Amino acid sequence: MKSSLLSRLELNRRRDLAFKHKHLLGIQGLTSSEIVSVLDTAESFYEVSTREVKKVPTLRGKTIINLFYEPSTRTRSSFELAAKRLSADIVNFNKQTSSVIKGESFKDTILNLEAMNPDAIIIRHSASGIPYFATTFCQHRIINAGDGSHEHPTQALLDAFTIRQEKKNFKDLKVIIVGDIIHSRVARSNIFLLNKMGAKVVLVGPPALLPVEFKNFGVEIDFNLDRAIQGADVVMMLRIQLERQAANFFPSIREYRNLYSLTEKRFRKAKKNAIIMHPGPINRGVEISTDMADSAKSVILKQVENGIAVRMAVLYLLLGGKKREAID
Repeated sequence: MKSSLLSRLELNRRRDLAFKHKHLLGIQGLTSSEIVSVLDTAESFYEVSTREVKKVPTLRGKTIINLFYEPSTRTRSSFELAAKRLSADIVNFNKQTSSVIKGESFKDTILNLEAMNPDAIIIRHSASGIPYFATTFCQHRIINAGDGSHEHPTQALLDAFTIRQEKKNFKDLKVIIVGDIIHSRVARSNIFLLNKMGAKVVLVGPPALLPVEFKNFGVEIDFNLDRAIQGADVVMMLRIQLERQAANFFPSIREYRNLYSLTEKRFRKAKKNAIIMHPGPINRGVEISTDMADSAKSVILKQVENGIAVRMAVLYLLLGGKKREAID
């Protein structure tokens, strides 16, 4: 099993993996072939998590820093497990126990961490563009784990990995993304990825949370979930991000639930083999009912499981192959 994994990775290496970026800042800057390379590499790593000993020596001697300025359960833990299963050393940065509380700037924090000579820094931050800003002065590799309302590239990649597992390909799939679109970095990254892979994307939500300018991304917009869900192959629900809202975007949670919550009755309008997705955390009874979140059609926990393999692939591609030139 182990030799089979290593031979597949070596085959990918000889093909140069079609991935030559120094950093992973977003999906928008990737080509469809680069996306496929990540997914194919994740396929090679997927079985590692099913072993009794969940570890390969691929990144032994590498050091990675998890620099999270925002709370996270899935992304932070997933990156940590991915690094450890690749035999890398990982340091988790806790904002609340760091010098940030004493007034240290983001740049000074990065520079001090970089002086410790890590191989990569994974950044989550509430301000859009912060990972890119870090690349303007940081010499080591930067991975965007979510920046403001901009992008969340590894979430879109794990979503794509899950869709490919379930549907085999993306061509002509109807994917509806429902909820708080305007504040969602997950929505943006998925829009970019799904468009590149040939899927049809329909955005659904209240008008205040779904500006018509999103049509410029090459998607359809529908404010009526009961209409949009008809014939859908993938139903991706999003939570309402109250922490990013400076104003009330809808009259009440009750009204939002009545119009945009995924219920069993609504889901019957999708295709019979449709799947339900959600990046988490879930607000049960708001954007999705409990019976739908826990149903056989839900791949929500599968997304979490797949996140480890996908993030292993990202770390491997950035740190495990031959030296790459910075093109981001």
